[in-house]
Amino acid sequence: MTDTPAPPTDHSTEVPVPSTAPATVPAVAASHGRWIALGAAVLAALCAAAVVLAWNTQQRVKSLEAELVKRQADSGSQATEARTLARQAELTARETAARQALMEARVAETTMQRTQLEELIQSLSRSRDENVLADVEAAIRVALQQSAITGSGEPLVLTLKQADERLARYNQPRLERVRRAVAQDLERARTSGVTDITQLTIRLDEVIRQIDELPLVSAPERRAPARAAAAAAVASAALAASAPAKAASAVARGWPWAAPWREFGAVVWQEVKGLVRVTRIDDPEAMLVAPEQAFFLRENLKLRLLNARLALLSRQFDTAQSDLRDAQSALDRYFDRGSRRVVAASELVRGVMTQARLVNVPRPDATLAAIATASAGR
Repeated sequence: MTDTPAPPTDHSTEVPVPSTAPATVPAVAASHGRWIALGAAVLAALCAAAVVLAWNTQQRVKSLEAELVKRQADSGSQATEARTLARQAELTARETAARQALMEARVAETTMQRTQLEELIQSLSRSRDENVLADVEAAIRVALQQSAITGSGEPLVLTLKQADERLARYNQPRLERVRRAVAQDLERARTSGVTDITQLTIRLDEVIRQIDELPLVSAPERRAPARAAAAAAVASAALAASAPAKAASAVARGWPWAAPWREFGAVVWQEVKGLVRVTRIDDPEAMLVAPEQAFFLRENLKLRLLNARLALLSRQFDTAQSDLRDAQSALDRYFDRGSRRVVAASELVRGVMTQARLVNVPRPDATLAAIATASAGR
């Protein structure tokens, strides 16, 4: 069997019996008054605390404002002072830069002076062998430049010969290798057959000077009056020497008037032989050159030779060969080849044409290498 619980009792519906109702009302009112007084006291304390806090906050704000104003004033003074210091720093920087530039210039000048002084000390302390080698090398390089300008190997040959003589007088075993190299390059320069441009131009100038005096085929050279007079005198003497014998023979034959006629005929024949000249002419146009054309012919020949001279000086040997061939052809065609002067001029032109060829001046590489080795002390 199960026990059935009893229903709960509702105490809220129970109405207490106000046994002491008049005594509890003043107690409740007193309790409410105490709470109100306590609340007012707390509220007054809170208000006092708020007032104190507000006053304290206001004082702090005032002190902060004063501090802020003071700091702002300090910041302004510091900014002014900073600007002043910045200007001073800028001026100092400029002065420092100027001084640095001046110091760099002085350092550069000092460095250059030091370099020059070192070179001077080195040149003063250079030994006699090094001085000789330096002089020989400088002379050889100058001779190379002169040979390149003039086209002649004579400056190089002369310089190498002088260097050989100087090294022979110096007589140092250390420089014996340099002397052997100089002798080798000297032999090469002598046997190279370099064209002597100066000598060739002198020959062309001589031919140009003789052009106006060379006889043409159309106007052969006449005998000089003195030579003709001498020949006539010799002929007259011969006739006078043979006149008595001829006269005696004529008288013996019965012809006394034949001797004067024979003398007269001999003189006439001598004059006719002097006036008439038989010449073989291979080019008929050469015989038909008029005097005016002869002037231009000589001038054109001079221009050809001058062009050849300029071509030689400018190292244009092909152009020089062409002009010399034309000049040689004109000499052979229009001028009297029976004249010695024409033959001499033709030989000069032919010799210049033979020697006018491009030949490089040999470089004295062996001598320069030996000098470099001796200078390095190896």
